[in-house]
Parts: sequence; C-alpha cells; structure tokens
Amino acid sequence: MTAQDAGQVLAIYQHGLDTGHASFETTAPAWADFDAAKLDRYRYVAADPGAAPGTDVLGWIAASPVSDRCCYAGVVEHSIYISPHARGRGVGARLLAAFIAATESGGIWTVQSGVFPENAPSLRLHAKAGFRTVGTRRHLGRLHGEWRDVVLLERRSPTVGM
Repeated sequence: MTAQDAGQVLAIYQHGLDTGHASFETTAPAWADFDAAKLDRYRYVAADPGAAPGTDVLGWIAASPVSDRCCYAGVVEHSIYISPHARGRGVGARLLAAFIAATESGGIWTVQSGVFPENAPSLRLHAKAGFRTVGTRRHLGRLHGEWRDVVLLERRSPTVGM
C-alpha cells in the first residue's frame, strides 16, 4: 500500500463503514491520519492487474500497534476491507494469508481484531485463517445511538514466540 493507493483504499474503507457493520468509525479519515495510524511494514493492497490504474485496488489490509510498551512488540491489530465488487472472489483470504506470512516473518506472535457479530463474512474469513474467538465484548460502544458488541479475535503464531 502506497500513497498512490490512498483514494481507492479510503473509498473501500468508506464503503465498509457505510454498511454499519465494519467499525465504530463513520467516516474514513484523511490519508495523512490513516497513514500515521498504520504500521509501514504491514500494509498491503490486492490489485487487479487487468484493471486501469486508479481502479485496480480490490481490497486492503493494514496493522496498527496494540501498545507502545515493549512487551507488546509482537502484537498487532489489523483491519481488512474488500471492495464490494471483489467480495466472494478469495481476495480477503489471499490478503490475510500474505499478511500473516509477513507478520510472522517480522516476529509478530499475535494478530488480533475486533469484529461486529453481524459481520458474518469477516468472522468466517478469520476462522478459516486460524483466528479464534477470545470472547465477545458486550455493549463495547455506541454506533448511531445503539450499543454494539464486538467479537475479539486473535491468531497466535505457531512458530513465533514459542
């Protein structure tokens, strides 16, 4: 993922936000804010090589640090968003597999994410990639005036930190 992908990445993000089942956020941030919040090393886009430049991003994945404390150096939280026209084509699975390989290569031992329980496709994607449900955080926050639960997922590396 580079700054050249910014417009498409943020548009895909906004579409996910518009569903009401992706995040407590309601508006995608400016690229500078998005860029500052994500780790440089673990951010990727899936692109359609047959598409015209500027219309080729099918989805993205990126990581944020969980904490700046050194004991959490091997723990990240990730977000993954797929363009509506690319869903059901295996884009998410390929992005997540590449991301997991990169994080393990980089010494990350835990990848976590929070997913709304209504987001069944995301829950299935993560389960297939080896994530387990840690638990459900009941009424964690409010979105559009309604309390929402969040399923906490994690994937522990079988090789890093063992």
